[in-house]
Amino acid sequence: MDKLTMHTTDGVNANLERLAALFPNCVTETTDEQGNVRLAVDYDKLKVELGEVVEGPEERYQFSWPGKRDAIRLANSPISATLRPVREDSMNFDTTQNLYIEGDNLDVLKLLRETYLGKVKMIYIDPPYNTGNDFVYDDDFSQATGDYLANSGQYDEQGNRLVANTESNGRFHTDWLNMIYPRLKAARDLLAEDGVMFISIDDNELSNMTKVGTEIFGESNYIGPIVIKSNPRGSMSTAEIANVHEYVVVFSKNRLMCNIWGDKLTEDMESEYKFSDEIGKYRLLGLRMRGGFWRRTDRPNLYFPIFVNPQTKAISLIENPEFTETVLPIQPSTNIDGTWRWSQEKIQENLHLLIAKSITRNGEIFWDIYQKDYLDREEGRRTKTKSIWDSSDVNYQNGTEEIKTLLGNSSYFDYSKPHALIKHLADIIPTKQDSIILDFFSGSATTAHAVMQLNAEDGGNRKFIMVQLPELTDAKSEARKAGYANICEIGKERIRRAGKKIKAEHPEAKDLDIGFRVLRLDSSNMEDVYYTPNKFEAANLFTMTDNVKADRSEEDLLFQVMLVLDVPLSAAIKCEQIAGKKVFVVADGHLITTFDKDVNESTVTEIAKQKPNFFVMRDASAANDNVLDNFEQIFHHYSPDTICKIL
Repeated sequence: MDKLTMHTTDGVNANLERLAALFPNCVTETTDEQGNVRLAVDYDKLKVELGEVVEGPEERYQFSWPGKRDAIRLANSPISATLRPVREDSMNFDTTQNLYIEGDNLDVLKLLRETYLGKVKMIYIDPPYNTGNDFVYDDDFSQATGDYLANSGQYDEQGNRLVANTESNGRFHTDWLNMIYPRLKAARDLLAEDGVMFISIDDNELSNMTKVGTEIFGESNYIGPIVIKSNPRGSMSTAEIANVHEYVVVFSKNRLMCNIWGDKLTEDMESEYKFSDEIGKYRLLGLRMRGGFWRRTDRPNLYFPIFVNPQTKAISLIENPEFTETVLPIQPSTNIDGTWRWSQEKIQENLHLLIAKSITRNGEIFWDIYQKDYLDREEGRRTKTKSIWDSSDVNYQNGTEEIKTLLGNSSYFDYSKPHALIKHLADIIPTKQDSIILDFFSGSATTAHAVMQLNAEDGGNRKFIMVQLPELTDAKSEARKAGYANICEIGKERIRRAGKKIKAEHPEAKDLDIGFRVLRLDSSNMEDVYYTPNKFEAANLFTMTDNVKADRSEEDLLFQVMLVLDVPLSAAIKCEQIAGKKVFVVADGHLITTFDKDVNESTVTEIAKQKPNFFVMRDASAANDNVLDNFEQIFHHYSPDTICKIL
């Protein structure tokens, strides 16, 4: 049996493996400072393979800042951490598919990277704006506790930390960039190929956020900014101009695959669909290109004749005795040759959607071609989203009112976004069915509120993953007086109350998931000897009869195993008795684990008969050496395709 690694993958080694697959001759072996053999890139050979390479002081376009190299390295470095379940803080732990994760979001993203690789449809974040008054995450874990306390006074047992980033700081933009870069880089891996990322930001770091996102996602995948009319009265925080807006910048994982299908039609828009046939209501759109590259010289392949039957008004690409009228895409007012919007191939495939109409002008009959654009579609008719959102429901004051309505006091959390804003973002892309929506700067959990609300309104089955650092509330704040020790406590309570409110307002949404499974970032469940047995003396190894930390439960171990084996953390978990031993059955038997004591061949045999895809047990669970010796033979006989692992 193989031993589980129980830590995240090394992003640098993964990149080396990809490079070796493309240029195997460019990857060689070398030794590090400790004399250990490791893989490395032979840059001289790589330069030969790539041709022109910019070196030294030669001028080039680049975006850089002090510490950027370390920020990139930080995004790829592995960690030995885990997520521990917290049942007492959860809601509907055994049935919900939503997650609320407490801890530093960079470490959490690394832990989620393999399990949720390419599975997240939408990411929304509202990171620190870097106004000079807020905090940024400090990823310098080498900093001494005393120094850290002098900086911020914010830390916990897991080493989560925030530092004040004032404008007087000589590293004002640098610290913010070093914070945001590795998190966006790690988050990109989680996005599906057709996924979209939305980032709230203001003028303080709009330029840098756009540059960072463009570098990580690629310039072609930058969709652009949406301007949000966030404060109609205008902000008084600047002396010269009263800002009434902020931004949501939009990036796609792959612009060719993403689908921003836009907004639902208003009643006025629906009134344009005044024609109908056996299929339904439709409007007529001219097939001739009206704008953009409409001239024949721009796209000569889209200039060709279409033939019309004057009696039936049907069309054809072939002239014959029935189709006698010839129509060319000529601009009527100037007689300049234009183009059609569709190619001949697309026209041939969609003849049923096209119709000819005649127009009499100065006693002469002219024909034109139109497309039937139907109102009713499977995904619902949409119109392109505008770049400025100024509706009253996205006013940020609504976010403050929502906190007051749900929690009883608007001062518990400052600057919460209105849930209507995030609900609108989730609605302009096709997220309805089973999509995962991630927010790793969760704050007051507005995104979770928006997901539940949208599911209730359209019958969707979206799932949320909220990630939030347990930042302490101020000791003198109203939130602390009300019993909220940290921001996570505010966010979880908001989800509970919002879920109950939405459920009451939408009794028809009987299957609405308003629960959440709470997980908390912590150090690995495994003792150090599990990872580096070579660093322990042989005499001391015999005193360590258990490689699992004493304060960790079997369910703690289960969730770390789920992370390592890429099993969704929202998967259904059943605790069963098999041959007298406690066994966890995950995702309908996809994974079966046991961490019980004195597990014998009978238990292993009964588990093997269930044919799981994965089976994991502790070596300390075996009743005797014979169980470990016979383990693989038993599975080879009953379930040869099962992958067996041991702790």
